[in-house]
Amino acid sequence: MPSQLFSPFRLGGLTLPNRIVVSPMCQYSAEDGFANDWHLVHLGSRAVGGAGLILVEASAVTPEGRITPGDLGIWKQEHVEPLARIVRFLHSQGSYAGIQLAHAGRKASMAAPWVPEHHLQPEEGGWAPIYAPSASAFDRHYGQPEALDLAGIDRIVRAFADATTRALQAGFDALELHAAHGYLLHEFLSPLSNHRTDEYGGSFENRARLLVRVVDAVREVWPLDLPLLVRISATDWAETATADASSSWTLDQSVALARLLKTRGVEMIDVSSGGLIPNVKIPSAPGYQVPFAARIRAEAAIPTAAVGMITTPQQAEEILAAAQADLVLLAREFLREPYWPLRASAELAGDQSWAVPYHRAAPRGARLREPIAPRAGESAA
Repeated sequence: MPSQLFSPFRLGGLTLPNRIVVSPMCQYSAEDGFANDWHLVHLGSRAVGGAGLILVEASAVTPEGRITPGDLGIWKQEHVEPLARIVRFLHSQGSYAGIQLAHAGRKASMAAPWVPEHHLQPEEGGWAPIYAPSASAFDRHYGQPEALDLAGIDRIVRAFADATTRALQAGFDALELHAAHGYLLHEFLSPLSNHRTDEYGGSFENRARLLVRVVDAVREVWPLDLPLLVRISATDWAETATADASSSWTLDQSVALARLLKTRGVEMIDVSSGGLIPNVKIPSAPGYQVPFAARIRAEAAIPTAAVGMITTPQQAEEILAAAQADLVLLAREFLREPYWPLRASAELAGDQSWAVPYHRAAPRGARLREPIAPRAGESAA
């Protein structure tokens, strides 16, 4: 039986060569938001390795929307060309390129994760104010946010739309909105962080209002033939913490949100979990989030991507064969093994595709990879 992992998949107007996606992974290695040689080599290596779609890490739509000073940004025009350079290389290796647009909300202005966790003051390279739906900090290590007023919410919506224009100029093929892991859009969704009493708080419809507005604004700019994804946290895991699980973000609400987003032009839900509250004991194990993707796929009738401790080719194949998800996203496994798709293809007897300069190492019968042709109006330089 042919490998599911190496079968093409139609996503929007794209036909991905396989179902393997590089999950967006922050490198905390930018300066003033600019992509540099590290990002080119990091992402380019995964394209040489054969991933069908590569999602560039969370890229801030405003400077105060960064998690750390080292985050990528797409809040100004000067960010476009360094990102376009990366897109051109990914295309040259036969991989499609996507980017995740993000705003960190109350988790902004933090130190890089390899130093002691703390909120950065302006003299340390941090910034103020930081923003959230309500004036409630994540925990004692994080800064005290200001609640966004209505004008501030409007600015956030415009920032996502403007960033989408820049992503299109850079040549990206897919766009993902980050509404997970306790960052701004997720903060509005969950009643644990959203204590508002206006039209952006209270009911499910109100808490989803900002995300829906962002999706609508992005869809006005992003071409209909290019896919729009949304990453969500399917659950806050509040039942494992001290928080009140009865008033948290749940899988039932995630299904309802997926149904709503489908009507607004979202083609896929990228299903993760957690990140909104501290001291959460997540029962992590191989594929622990896959059941969330499976339920959303079945009940919302929308394609899903599964992520979370997916490490082996057989595991990925089984997820797809069981129709639990349509794509598999690998994160840390791709850090350990940039050429994971080539090994997976060898193990699953899939259709191997090798980078042309590596043809001398390719096994007998392997194809040489074809570059992706530039879209109309996109520079191939």
